[in-house]
Amino acid sequence: MDYRKKFLVEPGARVNLNKIDPDYKGQDLSKKSAESAIEKCCGKLKSLQQTLYAEKKHCLLVVVQALDAGGKDGTINHVMGVLNPQGTKVTSFKEPNAQELAHDFLWRVHPHAPARGWIGVFNRSHYEDVLVSRVHHLVPREVAAERYESINDFERLLRKQNDTHIVKFFLNISRKEQLRRFAERLDDPARNWKISENDYKEREFWDDYMSAYEEVFKKTSKKNSPWYIIPANHKWFRNLAVSQILASTMEDLGMKLPKPTVDLEAIRERYHQAAEAAPDAGQYQRKKR
Repeated sequence: MDYRKKFLVEPGARVNLNKIDPDYKGQDLSKKSAESAIEKCCGKLKSLQQTLYAEKKHCLLVVVQALDAGGKDGTINHVMGVLNPQGTKVTSFKEPNAQELAHDFLWRVHPHAPARGWIGVFNRSHYEDVLVSRVHHLVPREVAAERYESINDFERLLRKQNDTHIVKFFLNISRKEQLRRFAERLDDPARNWKISENDYKEREFWDDYMSAYEEVFKKTSKKNSPWYIIPANHKWFRNLAVSQILASTMEDLGMKLPKPTVDLEAIRERYHQAAEAAPDAGQYQRKKR
């Protein structure tokens, strides 16, 4: 199945998250078969990243958004964890500090946009500044409304000026699943550090966040910077969908490894001469013509 088509938010489409099943895990798909498919997709990602890095014509920005316990860290670890750190940068955006608040809301984001040849991953992102500000009424309504267009302009700039391909994921979990994951954190000493009182307070605004996300999808899902709503109650299915979408997106770039910038025959000859002078130094064999 092409998950890009299934989970894509079409530009301008109205989304009702209450009608999207976060428990979806495909038809006739088992966890075991999914794990095999994930491994295959991640293998493609690893190979495609090498070409991306070598070619240095494009870059990829992956935005990962979710409510608390939605699986942002897990997705980045299990899917993007196969990527070479030399060519990948993960940025986590927390509550803005005093210096960041003294600038426009995109000031802190732009320096972390990926360079050509690189993959940038945003764990939360510039979208926090339209989601949280709307839910908690942090800025006037007219200011919040203008931010959607500012985001569209920003992403358009990245695309036009640096050939940045932007893929945005919303990891969609149910309210019940969120509470279950909170309970797991309480019971697991290795994850106790993730517990925050604010997580439980924010649950009171669940419906407000759903409405805020629906507005974000409608106004900022574009042809060249689409949103995908990923059913995320089942972690293995979430990883499968995200890895497939990323691999397909990168395949569509039509990348090719660049041609050598040196005379390979001259290099081979020099290596052969060095090997003859010091036969124990290597096992390279001259190719017969």
